[in-house]
Amino acid sequence: MTTPYRITTVCTGNICRSPMAEFMVANAAAEAGLNVEVDSAGTSAWEIGNPMGPRAFAELARHGIEATGHTARTFNPEWFAERDLILALDIDHYEDLRALAPNTATAQKVRMLRSFDPAVAQLEPAQQGIYDPWYGNAKDFAVSWDLIEAALPGIVAHARG
Repeated sequence: MTTPYRITTVCTGNICRSPMAEFMVANAAAEAGLNVEVDSAGTSAWEIGNPMGPRAFAELARHGIEATGHTARTFNPEWFAERDLILALDIDHYEDLRALAPNTATAQKVRMLRSFDPAVAQLEPAQQGIYDPWYGNAKDFAVSWDLIEAALPGIVAHARG
């Protein structure tokens, strides 16, 4: 039995972008036949214990992804030792996670999710973010879907090694 490749997606409250990315990455990895485990977390404690936001849930469902059982939680620095890849959804998450890393090697596990999107891979991390759709409407969640989806082939290829 091989050890699964472990990925964590991270946003602010863990109720919109990071759970969307969690379920989308997990779905893409499963479709590719990869042994990958995906989870998500937030950089803040604001939403701990809350379910995924209904608009994020609806956007996943619109694309045929069943996203059940999600409960918001905060990123635990001990996870650096257990995760192979930590995907930040925006620059503030990226900077917070890299500052939490216990050393340079573990800080290298932190990448912007969109750094895997060929259309923006050459840009600086500050230009690879996905804005928070929480204060917007359904269109903003559709944009989040599109931006995450564009990075999925690159993430799957990276996990494949």
